[in-house]
Amino acid sequence: MEWILEPDALAALLTLTLLEIVLGIDNIIFISILSGKLPKDQQAKARFWGLALAMVGRVALLLSLAWIMRLTHDLFTVLGMGISGKDLILVAGGLFLLAKATHEIHDKLEGTESGDGSTRAAVATFGRAMVQILLLDVVFSLDSVITAVGMADRVPVMITAIIIAIGVMMVSAGAIARFIENRPTVKVLALSFLLMIGLALIADGLDFHIPKGYLYFAMAFSIMVEMFNLRMRTMQQHRRNPIQLRDSRLPRRLQKASVAPPAK
Repeated sequence: MEWILEPDALAALLTLTLLEIVLGIDNIIFISILSGKLPKDQQAKARFWGLALAMVGRVALLLSLAWIMRLTHDLFTVLGMGISGKDLILVAGGLFLLAKATHEIHDKLEGTESGDGSTRAAVATFGRAMVQILLLDVVFSLDSVITAVGMADRVPVMITAIIIAIGVMMVSAGAIARFIENRPTVKVLALSFLLMIGLALIADGLDFHIPKGYLYFAMAFSIMVEMFNLRMRTMQQHRRNPIQLRDSRLPRRLQKASVAPPAK
């Protein structure tokens, strides 16, 4: 643990932790939406175990660096373009995200309501949700782990950054999930983000690299516009239902008489 006292290692730890948190945004969105399909008493547990699986998966990938490096070697060639194991995983994960997000958007907009007000897709089981989260964690972890390998040359630094980043995600995941679930327009926007991320994964797998900064800027701009919309809707609601203030200059008896409805 002597590396903790080295400035270079601390700088790498801070930078890598922030990067892991940013790269984990798509993971939090997916886990929040998927856990929202479960019963209320299982949602927090699903978010916790989903992020715990993400942490275990990323650490396991870090400890198998030789296998990760082999994933970048071409397995075969299609139309003059080399296809590696990493490319296959990214394309498969992107297709899964496109299918999942499209299904969720369709269910959100046109799903048939059941007796308790929930849609038919709300019958998801905890085990099924964990399997989907685990599969997507592998896809989401590939880029972050490869980035970590490129930024730091010490495995303890990389593992510590991943643990800290996952800890921050665990603390914030509940608030993010409640915010998304309680606002239908935000949920549809988050599903649109998953569509965009899925398309970016497929493009990466086919060697058409889309800079992540473009994706994060588009997401941040969309969120900012939606926050303005939410604020405007709140203000309009207040205008339709104005709060009647009590005039402290009048005696309480006269105040009650002034707000009493006229006698018929």
